[in-house]
Amino acid sequence: MNKELIKKRFSNKLSTYSENAGIQRKMAEKLLSYLDNNSFDDVLEIGCGTGLLTELAVKKLKFKTYTANDIVENCQKFITKINPDINFVAGDIEALISKSLKKYDLIISNASLQWVDDFEKVVNILLTKLTKDGILLFSTFGSENFREIYFVMGKKLNYYSKSELEKLFKNSLNKAEEEIHIISFKTPKDVLKHLHLTGVNAIESKTWTKKDMKDFENGYNNFCSNRPTLTYNPIYIMLCSE
Repeated sequence: MNKELIKKRFSNKLSTYSENAGIQRKMAEKLLSYLDNNSFDDVLEIGCGTGLLTELAVKKLKFKTYTANDIVENCQKFITKINPDINFVAGDIEALISKSLKKYDLIISNASLQWVDDFEKVVNILLTKLTKDGILLFSTFGSENFREIYFVMGKKLNYYSKSELEKLFKNSLNKAEEEIHIISFKTPKDVLKHLHLTGVNAIESKTWTKKDMKDFENGYNNFCSNRPTLTYNPIYIMLCSE
């Protein structure tokens, strides 16, 4: 995973992310719906971005401290605007959690943990950062995510399926659920524009030629014979400390 590329792409699209991240907003709402108890002493949010989840969480949750993390430093201005009392910590969560001794009652993350290098390791470390009866609640994406693009381009991110996640974290698992959302577009170019405006084209580092673009359009039209679509496959996982 090219963290510098990911950081650069998301940093460049902070101003357009929220208005184009409709699925991610729905995912944030869904995550919070899993919480029966809305009162926590210490909350950590990982991958806060421009604050889609943060804004909803600070309205719904009662807390003493709320720490928001993101690899993009400029996210701080969005978070501070939501609530100036939030403690923003910039940096790669994989490096930060190995150094931190603090424990949290709730660790929450929306559509972010799929960008870490060692997903299983990071989740297991996060479980050790929970207080007694603490909750680790996150959303990620499943194996059907962006299936159209990866069929056309012949490459894909190594997403875990719901059953694989359930098996990996069976000892701590409380809830697991997945959804399929299919968005329609007018043209393949509109699909790319959508991905570009949300920064999630961070896996592709090269500059496309006219031939690349033409090949993509032709491949997409062949795969989606009626109208270009883009599949999102959110997975929601709630884990509890033992």
